[in-house]
Order: sequence, then structure tokens, then C-alpha cells
Amino acid sequence: MPAAPRTTTRPRSKAPDAVCAAAVDLARAAAEEIADPGTVGEHLGVTADGDRLVTHRFASTARGYRGWVWSVTVARAARARVATVAEAALLPGDDALLPPPWVPWSERLAPGDVGHGDVLPYREDDERLEPGFEATGNEDVDQVALWELGLGRRRVLSREGRDQAAQRWYASVDHGPRPVPVTAEGRGRRSERADRRLPGADEPCLTCGFYLQLPGALRQVFGVCANEWSPSDGLVVSYDHGCGAHSETDVERNVDPLPEPILDETGHVAVVVPR
Repeated sequence: MPAAPRTTTRPRSKAPDAVCAAAVDLARAAAEEIADPGTVGEHLGVTADGDRLVTHRFASTARGYRGWVWSVTVARAARARVATVAEAALLPGDDALLPPPWVPWSERLAPGDVGHGDVLPYREDDERLEPGFEATGNEDVDQVALWELGLGRRRVLSREGRDQAAQRWYASVDHGPRPVPVTAEGRGRRSERADRRLPGADEPCLTCGFYLQLPGALRQVFGVCANEWSPSDGLVVSYDHGCGAHSETDVERNVDPLPEPILDETGHVAVVVPR
């Protein structure tokens, strides 16, 4: 049985079509039609995109578009002798000046950016919240959830949201443990000012009469300061936070001694007291 004849496919040439490659003026006119006057620069070259399909590139001289190129694609139909414009666009080159990736404003916000008059977008899948009626197995959390369900609040703080808040507060200087004062000579050495602290100044908030413990699972670590003289008044503070407005602080009372009385014995003045 004779073998079947082989069929070979001639590879297509990678060289650009001659007619399309020669249509430089046509491509330039197409770019100048959509560009600002005088912003289409020198011809940078051609690229073969396929059979009878060529892209011309022109430098962009527009301000703020360094490295950008005008890309004009021209094509020629089979057996046609002229090329036509397929598309034209301004595209970034390899060294083009590009803006940073666009990020939605809801993702650009950071803690502290929201003011009293601002409104955040609703997040349905917020990991910090959970439905108020979902039992978690934690007695404190479940009690709060059932109470909130009675008042109609749709979501309450989840365990993960509570843990995030606790870690954030405890790591903050304004809410967490107060650092030990150090000297300029090195860390870990108390300063002379710290050594002269008065009674109560080094006491934690846990022993302060103005410390209001939070309800629920956070009461073991956090409370609210209720001392108007404290810099932490109205803020959540940890049990080992502290300040100079502790309820048991005191100050040294330096009483200046009175001078000895002076008796003038050098003379006297007669005073007549009417009756």
C-alpha cells in the first residue's frame, strides 16, 4: 500500500507587509487627527502583527507623556494595493511615565481619615462583625448578642473584631501600658525625674478610683477613664496604663516658715482712743 503523500505548510513570513510598512504618511495623518497639534513626533518603527497587518509607532511630544507612543495599525485586504487605517491610540512605552495603580477610595481610607461628617461604605462581609443572633459559645458574647437582638441591631462585634480592637488598644501609647521613663544614656535606666515620682504616680489605672471597667470579655484588661483632670479622660485605657492624675497621687506640700515677729523698741506713738 503506497504511503500517503506528505503535505508541508510553508511558514508565514515575519516580515511586515511592504505596502502597509510604506504607509507611514497615512499612519501619521491618522495619529495627528486625534492628537493635539504638534504632539506626534518622529517615526519609531513598524511591527508586523499578522498577514497584511502592521503597526506604526510615533513618539509623543505631549507634556506629561514622556515615553508614550502613538500606535497606528494599518491593514491591507487580499489583492488590494493600498492600506487602510484599522485603529490608532496613545499607548505607554517601556519607559513611559505612568500613574500609580488606581485604588478605590473605600480601600484608600485609613484609620483616622474619617471625620464626623464622613460616611463609610457598607461592608457586608466585615470580619469584625457578626449577626446579633448567632451564638458563639462565649457566655459574655452570647449574652450581648441576645440583648442586641431584642433591640433590633443587626450586627454585633465578632470575636475577631474584639481581638483586633484589644490588640490595637494595648499596643497604643495612649491606651496601653505606660512606658518606663529612660535617660539619654540608654534604654532601661530610669531617669532622676522618674526616681523622684511622688506616691501614686506609678500606680496603674486598675487601682485608680476613676477607672471604670468595661463590661463583657474586655473587662479583664480595659476600662474607661472618668477623671476630668487626666489626659485620658473619656478614653479606653488598659489596667496597667497610668498617669499623674491617679486618685491616690499626692504632691509635696512645701510650707514656707513664717518669719519671726519684729518688736520695735526704739520709740512709741501715742494713740488717743475716743470713748
